[in-house]
Amino acid sequence: MDNHRITRRFLITGSLGLLAGCSSTWRGVSFSSLYGGTPGVDRRYRKQHVRYDGDQPAGTIVVDTRQRYLYSIEEGGWAMRYGIGVGEEGLTMKGRAVVGRKAEWPSWTPTASMIQRKPELAQYAGGVSGGPHNPLGASALYLYRNGQDTKFRLHGTNAPWTIGQAVSNGCIRLTNDDIVDLYARTPVGTSVLII
Repeated sequence: MDNHRITRRFLITGSLGLLAGCSSTWRGVSFSSLYGGTPGVDRRYRKQHVRYDGDQPAGTIVVDTRQRYLYSIEEGGWAMRYGIGVGEEGLTMKGRAVVGRKAEWPSWTPTASMIQRKPELAQYAGGVSGGPHNPLGASALYLYRNGQDTKFRLHGTNAPWTIGQAVSNGCIRLTNDDIVDLYARTPVGTSVLII
């Protein structure tokens, strides 16, 4: 009976993650060990320390939506590279932004435009509290332009098998392990370039 309940809960929260989209180790807990590894994530999208030969300075985050990678640029021509899931066609933000705020286990409320595109999200119009059931995952970096929240996020996901795909409502999603790592190395004010 307990296994049935866990499976059902996993399917329900996974479905919410797929619908919302935009909606790991965190505080000593490894998400990979809790769920028996990161299910369905292609090996090429696993976190890697790689050479970086671009022109962005250390401390910048570069999001390559076409290749499905996020780079946290480091000193000396290196970067930490993470696999990402991106927005559906026409929904991903492009250009420059800054990390305006950060949140651990953020709450999520679908925007009016999300509900218009996907009416089934109306059931969450009152918001979803933070926690493992939330489609924003373990943490989120909120992207701002000109001091205003863009409503786009770099966030975790409770649907890690979507990494490498274009399925979200525009936000950039990482596995919970990866967003926790990125969150720890990214201060508020960090420059973000989305290409």
